[in-house]
Formats: sequence, C-alpha cells, structure tokens
Amino acid sequence: MSILDKLGLERKKKGPVPYKAGKRKKEGKASFISERKYIKLVISLIFLALIISIYPRTTVQEVNVQVGEPWRGEDLTAQFTYSLIKNEEEIEREVEQVKAITNPIFNLNDKAKIRIQGRLDSLFRNFTPVLDKYAEWQKNQDSETAESDSIAFIRQKNQSNVGLDENGWKVLLKDYAKIQQSEVSVSNFIGIELRVKLEQLLAEVLKDGVINMPQSELKHKEITVRNLQDRTERSYSVATIRDIAQSREYASVTFSNLFNNEATITAYQLFSLVIEPNLIYNAEETQARIKESVEEISPTKGAVAAGQVIIRRGDLVTPERYNMLQSLAIARADRASDFERWQKIIGQALVLLMIFMVFFMYIYLYRRKIYENNSMFLLVFLVIALVCIASAFIGMMEGFSPYMVPVALAPVILTIIFDSRVGLMTTITVALITGFMHGNDFEYTAVTVLACSMAVFSVRDIKNSSQFYLTTPGLLFVSYALVMFAFTLTKLGGWGGYLTTLGQIVPNAMGIWLTAPLIWLIEKSFRVTTDVTLLELSDTNRPILKDLMNRAPGSFHHSLQVANLSEAAAAAINANSLMCRVGGLYHDIGKLDKPEYFVENQSGRNEHDKLKPRMSALVIKNHVAKGVKMAQEIGLPDVVIDFIRTHHGTSIIRYFYDKASHQIENKQEVQEEDFRYDGPIPHSQETGILLLADSIEAASRAMSDPTYSKLENLVNRLVDERMAEGQLSDTSLTFQNLTVIKESFLKILVGMYHGRVKYPDQDKLDNTVPEEKKEAAELKDTTEDGNGQIDSQSSQVNN
Repeated sequence: MSILDKLGLERKKKGPVPYKAGKRKKEGKASFISERKYIKLVISLIFLALIISIYPRTTVQEVNVQVGEPWRGEDLTAQFTYSLIKNEEEIEREVEQVKAITNPIFNLNDKAKIRIQGRLDSLFRNFTPVLDKYAEWQKNQDSETAESDSIAFIRQKNQSNVGLDENGWKVLLKDYAKIQQSEVSVSNFIGIELRVKLEQLLAEVLKDGVINMPQSELKHKEITVRNLQDRTERSYSVATIRDIAQSREYASVTFSNLFNNEATITAYQLFSLVIEPNLIYNAEETQARIKESVEEISPTKGAVAAGQVIIRRGDLVTPERYNMLQSLAIARADRASDFERWQKIIGQALVLLMIFMVFFMYIYLYRRKIYENNSMFLLVFLVIALVCIASAFIGMMEGFSPYMVPVALAPVILTIIFDSRVGLMTTITVALITGFMHGNDFEYTAVTVLACSMAVFSVRDIKNSSQFYLTTPGLLFVSYALVMFAFTLTKLGGWGGYLTTLGQIVPNAMGIWLTAPLIWLIEKSFRVTTDVTLLELSDTNRPILKDLMNRAPGSFHHSLQVANLSEAAAAAINANSLMCRVGGLYHDIGKLDKPEYFVENQSGRNEHDKLKPRMSALVIKNHVAKGVKMAQEIGLPDVVIDFIRTHHGTSIIRYFYDKASHQIENKQEVQEEDFRYDGPIPHSQETGILLLADSIEAASRAMSDPTYSKLENLVNRLVDERMAEGQLSDTSLTFQNLTVIKESFLKILVGMYHGRVKYPDQDKLDNTVPEEKKEAAELKDTTEDGNGQIDSQSSQVNN
C-alpha cells in the first residue's frame, strides 16, 4: 500500500459495471510505472525549484491593508525606535528638486578662439587675389584685355572659396578698385576696418560665451563652466551667454550701428563664416553631478519612538499611518537575524509546495491521462511556469503592475488542449502563486481567479479563431473591470487607482492574442492536436476533401453523413464531437486511389465482376492503408489518422468471403484472414463511435423504403454485431453510452429518411428505374464502406 493509500488520497476505486468495452492493456504495466515515476518526480522537482527560485527574495513583510480601510488588527505599538521611510512620491519630488538646482556643466574650449582667428586670417588672405583681379579688370575696361580680365576675375573669385555672396563682395570690390584707381593709400581700405571691428566683436562675444545648444533649452538661470586647462570652475549667468543664432543677431545689430548697409551685410557674412561656440555642453558630467546629489538624498524623514502608538484597532489607515506601518515592516526586516530570514524562506517554500500539491493531486486523481503521459505532464507545468516567470519578472521591474501580465494565457491554453476543468484548476493555481509572489495580495488573487475563469469558459468550445482576437480578450477585460470596480466600491473611493489599473489590464487582455501562435508551437513540439486544428480541418474546402468530392462524390457524401452521425453521437455522450466530425470527413480518403471500385461511385458497371473475390477483398481493404498513407503525406494529425486506420477495425468483408465460399467447393481453402481488415480495432470512444456510424450509414442507404422500425432494428443489430465481434473491446464505451449512441443514430437517420409527399405520376417514375441501378442498390453493401456491412442478409434488410 502506497503512502497515498494510507492517507486516503488514492484514486477512487470504481465498482463493477455490467459492461465496459474499454479494457486497459495490462502488459508491461509494472515496468511502465517504474520507468516513468522518476520522470514525473524530476519534472515536479524542477518546477518547484524554479518557482521557489523566482520568488522575490525580500525580507520585508508587505502591509496587507490599503489607505482608507479600518485597521482590523490589535493596537500596534512600536517596540523600538525606527525611522520613517519616504514614499516614492516624496523621493521623486526631491529628485526633481535636485535636477532643478543642479546647473548644466559646459567645458570651455580655448581652441575655439584660435580656430576663429585662423579662419578670419584665411578669409582676408584669400581676398587679396580676387581684389587685385577685379581692380585690374576695372582699370582695363577700355582696353582689348577687358574681356580676358573679367574672365580671370570670375575664375579667381570662384576659386577663392571665401563664401561671400554678391552683396557681400560688393562693398569690398568697389572700395578696393576705387583706392587702386585714385592711388590712395591702401590703409584706407574698408576691409581693414571690417577686420578690426570683427576681431573686437568676436573677442567680446567669446568672452561672454557662445554655447553649442539653443539657449531656449536651458531651464536654469546659471550654467557652470569648467576650464579643464586651468582646472577652474565658475558660474555664468544665462542672461549673458549666447547661442550661435543669438551671436549672429547681436553682430548684425552692432555692425548696423558702425557701417552703412552694404558694409553691414559684408561684416555679418564674415562673422557668420568664422564664429563657433566656445562653451560645449557636457551631458555626462551633468548627469553624474545630478546622480551624486540624488544619492545624498536621505531615504528617511523623522522617526517613531519606542512605545509610540502606531495605530489602534478600528482606526482608518491614513497615508501617514500607512507610511508608519511600511517603515515598521522595513525596520523589522533590517533587524531580522539570519535564522529569521531562513525561517521566512522556508515558509514561502512550504506555501508554494502546498499550492503545487493541490494541483498535482488533482492531476493524479482526476486526470489520469495527463498524469500517465510524461509529455502532457511536462506540458502542463511548463505552461504554468512560463506565466509565473513572466509575472515574477514584471514584479521586479519598477513602474510595472502585476495586472499587466497575461496570466489567463496558461488556463486558456490548457483548456483548449485538455478541458475546462483543467483550465479552472490552472487558474486557481496560477492566481495563488502569483498573488503570493506579489505580497500576499488577496485582491489580485481574487480578481485573477474570477476574470480568468470567465476566459476559460469562453474557450471551452472553440467555434472560430476570432474568439482568440475578440471574444475572449473582450470578456477578460470586462471581467477584470467589473471585479475591480466591485473592490473599489468596497474601499469607498480610490477611483484614480481604478482608472490606472484599467489601463494596465489592456496588455493583459491583449496577451490572449498570443494563444494561437503558442498553440501552434505546442502542437508541433508536443505532438498534440487541439480543437483549433480540428476546426481548421473541418473545412470541406480543403484540397483533399475537394478532390474526394470531385473524383468520388458518392464517398464524399457518405463521409459527410458519417461525420454528422458521429458528431451527434459524440455530443450525446460528452465525447469530443469535433474530433468525431473531422474523423468522419477524412476516414474514406483512401477511396481516392480506386474510386470506381466502390459502388457509391459507380454508375451501372461493377468493376468487381472482373475480379475474383479474394482480389476484390484486397482492393477493398487496401483503401484503409492508402488512406493512412495519404493522410501522412498531407500532414494530418495522428488523432485523425487513427480514425482512418480503425474505422473498420478487424471486421471481415462478409460479401466477398461468402462469395468465395460459394465459388469454391472446399470451404476450408477460403482463409478468413484474407477477407479481414488489418485493423487495429478502435481504442477510444470517438474512434468506436465512427466505426459504428460508418457501418450503420452504409447499411441504411442500402435499405429500400426505410421506416422507423426498420432503422431501429438495423441500428440495434449492427451495434450488437460489432460488440459481439469485439470491435469495441478497447474503447471505454459502456452499455449506457451505447444506448445513448443508438438513440442518437436513430434520430439522425429518421430525419435523413423521413417520408415525403409523392408527386403526380411518381409511381410511374419509380417503376422505370433502370435494372442495373436496382442491382447496384441491392449490392450497396459490397463496397459502400468497404467491409460488406450488409452481408448475406442484405436481401432481408432490403425487404
């Protein structure tokens, strides 16, 4: 007896049942348990270790009370003196004050003055050749060389690369030519005066300071200027410094007071060509000084003396008292010993262990298929772990709320892969773990459980892919909003926080959009088939089904009817109806190989008349192997291929077996195995339902004048025959299931073959049916579903 048996946690022992077709294979059970228990243990330990390792390692006991709520604990008195901690808003306010009083730092660039002077010298040096060429041209205006002189002047001006426009050159050229022609001293040249005034103005501007950024970006009244060469530092008033644009504007005003309009234009252009900033903003040093000042901000503000009453029972928690409670928790954590720290860690691990054990016991007791399949067992805990890791990661980041994490992803994905009960247990487990991680937040836990449960309900039955992008995200958002609205009402306020949280749950709800790609990834990695894939496969416009409709229309129609019968029967016993429908659509795709050998696709001529019974049986049963091969080639999931492989089980092709027995006198020469399908027999409720639906649909179409009693007898007889043959012995279908399935089949068949009002002359039309079609109808069972479901008794059925 295991320890679980001793604790009363063993699986519920089921009493005897009248009949259960699903006998589980016993072979290798002991080795199966011994080999796989350790794998489950490793998966469980890794999951636990991971969850415990990502748990926030803070020794601060969170304050589980909100501002505005009454204090429900006993009177609280300070046992020791401790400092009050500033809240985030106060710290942020002081940080902003530091930024406001810390002047931006600029480095003085002494080389700027040298470069400016060098550019000014270069400009005036380049003037001389141009001025000489111009003076020579003006002097020789009336000579034969005037044209060549003008060309030489233009070429020289273009090569000078001075940067003046026509207005800038105008005053220089005129004044220089006038001086040359009148032989006046060159010292009276306007260019010399311009240079002197330029040097004076540049010296003045550089002394005041020219910064390398727009002055409008400076939010301070002063800046700090560092002279790295002299290792000095001084403050400059922002009112006295200029940026480049302001320097040019100041130069324009100054020159207009000194010169006429033409000279002012030239002086302004020369100033603009040489000026550059000599105060360079140092962002790194500025931020470093701000950081240094921020680090000096005290995290505390006053203190609570030992013996001081912090809060009394029934008092409302004000912001000041809340701060005192938080500060007390931090002070206790700082004073905690190593033993107390380890004690808290062990307590956290035990809580997480208990949460894990509750979920584990649910899987062990009520979801045996998941427990016994290590791949599915790993999948469940992997999905939960990923969501918990994301929640822990967000919890460690400042400015992010735990409500932003799409925790609903885990229960939604597991609901789609397994069922809604697994999804609900996953919801509770994830909510408890993440709520415990975020400071034992009961409100967060309750909101998560309620909202995610609604998301689980919305995906319990997938109808279309739009549920992932509209229905489920919308329902999740509304559920979060309503539950948090209710909590806000209980607090008598806090609407600002409510609106903020509403914005935070938007990415949470939008996270459901990841369901489709994650489902696809899980299907490929773990070889599982979900309702999402089955829903896509149920589209009759898929190429293989279109091909079946065009090349084997009778088989396609038969497949549609089998899909309808199977879907209805599966829904009646709470099996997977969508899986049954998809299995019914694809179960006969093997008939695409030789469609003319199946009577539903024939039009008067029977190809089997040319073959011996054994060869006919080989052709008929080969459609199963062909169907499996086609399904594998087009990438159908294994669960769908199982329907193709098992839809005849190991039943005998009775028609050709009897035909061979009549043709050969020595019946011992006719081997039954030559006329039997290769199997295997169905191994699930769904494949068992399809086997029954396939044979019953084929047999019902071979009936003449089907009535309720005839159809009822047909359904009962064929179901009983399949049970007697042992075709359902590996399924979990019970007598009760089979009774419900029979009723479902009968209801559908009666609807398919209900009576119709005869039109005038209908009897004449009935009597003119071609003889070959009558014969084909009588032999419908020969190849309708490939197994001769209406055997030698077909004539009795038709009658």
